[in-house]
Amino acid sequence: VAVVVPNIIDLQRYKPREASAHRLEHELHLIVTRNLEPVYDNATAVRALELIRRDCRQARITIAGSGPELSRLESLVHELGLESQVRFAGRLDRVSMAALYRQADVMLNPSLTDNMPNSVLEALASGVPVVSTDVGGVKHLLSDGDTGLLVPPGRPQAMADAVLRLLASPVLRERLVLNGLREVQRYTWAQVAPLLLSVYRQAQRLSSAEGA
Repeated sequence: VAVVVPNIIDLQRYKPREASAHRLEHELHLIVTRNLEPVYDNATAVRALELIRRDCRQARITIAGSGPELSRLESLVHELGLESQVRFAGRLDRVSMAALYRQADVMLNPSLTDNMPNSVLEALASGVPVVSTDVGGVKHLLSDGDTGLLVPPGRPQAMADAVLRLLASPVLRERLVLNGLREVQRYTWAQVAPLLLSVYRQAQRLSSAEGA
């Protein structure tokens, strides 16, 4: 019997900023916190930014991660004329990453395949609404329109449209934030530890039975 033991989030490190600091009407700070590898399709997030800026000129993006796609992504940024609006922050330590979430308005997860990304849990715990591709195990973390917005992979326009929905609807944004904060409580150590312990005990019993 397969048992899924979820990832764990540290709610002491990842927590929301002050509500008064959110300022979507003045500026839109998007973040991507995935490594610069083909599977994470950061190019779609960059292309989505270009589309978003047609309606929100104050939109910008910080991409936190490292990897072999950096030069290709830098070329794309130059091609789209977004040099002033895209920042490649490189690989951040946990403290710096938590600080970045508290500076963000929306987190984008453009990956082409995924399991249970810690980055999504980190965003939810930080009170940051998530727009993610509907791939792999993401649908088990996010419910579309309830705890996040899900879009097809490799579709910059769909990702841009989802972000613009958040801009147009403070009610939707608030719903995603509040529901996300509640949902992420399921992934604390206090919640996951008993399940993990039961799995270990079951494995031990099976091992003992097989050795008898």
